[in-house]
Amino acid sequence: MERRIITTEVIPEDLSSELSLRPHRLKEYIGQEKVKQNLNIYMEAARQRQDSLDHVLFYGPPGLGKTTLAGIIANEMGASLKITSGPAIEKPGDLAAILNGLQDRDVLFIDEIHRLNRQVEEVLYPAMEDFAIDIMIGKGATAKSIRLELPRFTLVGATTRAGMLTAPLRDRFGVISHMEYYTVEELTEIALRTAKVLQVEIEPEGAAEIARRSRGTPRLANRFLKRVRDVAQVQYDGVITRQVAQDALDLLDVDRLGLDVTDRKLLLTIMEKFGGGPVGLDTLSAAIGEDSGTIEDVYEPYLIQNGFLQRTPRGRVVSAAIYQHFGMEVPNEGES
Repeated sequence: MERRIITTEVIPEDLSSELSLRPHRLKEYIGQEKVKQNLNIYMEAARQRQDSLDHVLFYGPPGLGKTTLAGIIANEMGASLKITSGPAIEKPGDLAAILNGLQDRDVLFIDEIHRLNRQVEEVLYPAMEDFAIDIMIGKGATAKSIRLELPRFTLVGATTRAGMLTAPLRDRFGVISHMEYYTVEELTEIALRTAKVLQVEIEPEGAAEIARRSRGTPRLANRFLKRVRDVAQVQYDGVITRQVAQDALDLLDVDRLGLDVTDRKLLLTIMEKFGGGPVGLDTLSAAIGEDSGTIEDVYEPYLIQNGFLQRTPRGRVVSAAIYQHFGMEVPNEGES
C-alpha cells in the first residue's frame, strides 16, 4: 500500500522535527483542555505530597500528542523520561531490566501498550501496584522467587486501541484520559506556533487553511506546514498566505475537508456505483481494489468520525454532506 501524506502514523520525515516542535510545559501545550486541567491538578497534588504521580493512560487516535504529554509530565514532575513501546518488550526479562533501571519518580512511557504480550503484562501488575517485581532464580526443583523492590515510578501508557487493553491492566491506571480531535482554531494556533519555531513567515489565514485540511490532527498540521513552506519558498515569495496554502495542498491532493485521492475514490465509488449505499465491506473492497481490513482500520475512521460515512447493519452509506461536497445531487431513498 502506498504511503499517504495524510496518514496520522509517524513517518520518517516526522522523526527529525517532532522532537524540536514539542512543547515542554503544560502551559505551552495547545488543546486537550480537559486533559490538561485534570493533569495539572493531579501533578500539583503529587508535588505537594512529594510523591510520584499516579499511573496515567492516554487513549485516542494517533498524532494527537500522547507522547508529547508524557514528556510534559516528566518535565513538570522534575523527573527523567524513559520511552519504549509494547512490541519492543518481547520478554518479561526485558521489562524487568527497564524497571530496574528507573530512579525514584521517573516516568516510563510505553507506547502501543495494548500490544504487550500476556507474560510481560503479568510482570507489570505488581510493578504498578506494589512497586515490586518477582524474579525466578534457577530452574526446576531448585528454582525460587525473589521479590525485587522498585522505585516509585509513574507509568504513562498510550494506546490507539483502548478496547484491546485487558481489564486488569486498565484497572491499574489511576488516571485515564481520552484524547480528542482538535478544532480548526486549535490547529491554527499550532500551525502559527510551529511556523515561529521553524522561522517561517505565515499569515493567520494561511495557518487556518492548513488547519482546515489537517483532519483534526496536530501531526498532520505540522507535516502540511513543512510542505506548504517548500512551495512558498520555491514558487512564491516565502510567505504562507491563504492562496499559497490552498495551492500547495491542492498539489498534495488534499481537499478542503482533508480528503485525499483514496478517500475520494472510496466515497465516489459508493455514490456512483452503489447509489450512495448501503454496500457491504467485501463488495466495496473488490470495487476499489483495497484490502477490507485496510478500509476498516485505515480509511474509514476519519470518514465515520466526521459523519461522511456510516456503518449500518446492511453496509456502508455515505452522508448527504458528501454529495454537497462533490457538487452532486442527493438521490431519493427510492433510487438507492
